[in-house]
Parts: sequence; structure tokens; C-alpha cells
Amino acid sequence: MKNDIINRIVITGPESTGKSELSINLAKHFNTIYVKEFARDYVLSINRNYSYNDVEIIAKKQIEQLTLNYKDANKFIFFDTGLIITKIWFKVVYNKVPKFLLDALENIKIDFFLLCYPDIEWISDDVRENGGENRMKLFYEYKKELDKLNFNYEIVKGIGQIRTENALRLLSSAQGLHIN
Repeated sequence: MKNDIINRIVITGPESTGKSELSINLAKHFNTIYVKEFARDYVLSINRNYSYNDVEIIAKKQIEQLTLNYKDANKFIFFDTGLIITKIWFKVVYNKVPKFLLDALENIKIDFFLLCYPDIEWISDDVRENGGENRMKLFYEYKKELDKLNFNYEIVKGIGQIRTENALRLLSSAQGLHIN
């Protein structure tokens, strides 16, 4: 029997900080679902440099994903990335953020965020563009945004299974989550 109250958890943080792996591991632990990052597959599929319009498409899809009713979820649903990353992406690359994204950030209810600390080695690939010191800069931009919006979050650290165990501890002690 599925729980009527579903906690929406966004896993956020700089590139190559284990967001996807953590989302999958937490979903397995709680026997629930996770929503895969849309941006990565989208950018890989366009076979050209992304544009402002592409990032808008990504943001709209993320909003759709965050607002769907996931009937197969059990206590939690984990979202691999979220709108804060996209907002900062717009700011850093284009120096402007569409109003629809700002509105969504204020109006879509997310119960908790896990902000992944960049203590995992950065691995280059065809999509990643922010290695080196940019990872820490982005980490602090995401943290500043979470604080500014007064979102409930914790910073998760550790490598591999330790990161998952730390995230589980943070979730179990998080205020306002409906776990039972």
C-alpha cells in the first residue's frame, strides 16, 4: 500500500557530485521512484551548443516533472537536479532568468533539498562544463539560493555508499518530512 503523503526531495549541487547515483540509491532504499535529470539527455540529443531557448525548454520540462502526480511513489520521490540549478545556469550563462522559472521556484512545493558538496572527483564528459574552482563557486551559489528562498535543506558529503548513508541520516532527522 502506497503512502498518501509523498515527500518531494530534490538532489541538487554542482556537476559531478553524485546527484544521479544518490537519487537512484535513495529511491532503491525507500522502494520508490526517482525522476531522472532531463537536462543531460536533452543537451546530448541536440548535437550542437545549447541556446537560451534550449535552457527554457529544459526549465519547462523540469517544472512539469516537479508538478506531476506520481502514483507509484512511496513516502518519497527523488528528483535528480531541479530548478535552482537551472536558475543559476540562466544567470551565469545568459545573465537573465525567465519569470516563469522564478514563479515556479516560489510556488512549487519541495519538501526538502539535499545539496551535494563537491567532495567527489570531477569527471569530464560531453556535457559537463564547470570543473575546477567553478564547482565550489556554483556550490555556494546554490546554497545562497536555498537560503534566500528559505528552503529546507542539508548539505550531504561523502563518497559512494558513505554519501548515501549520510543522506539517509539527514532525511531521518529532517524537520517537516512525513516519514511514517
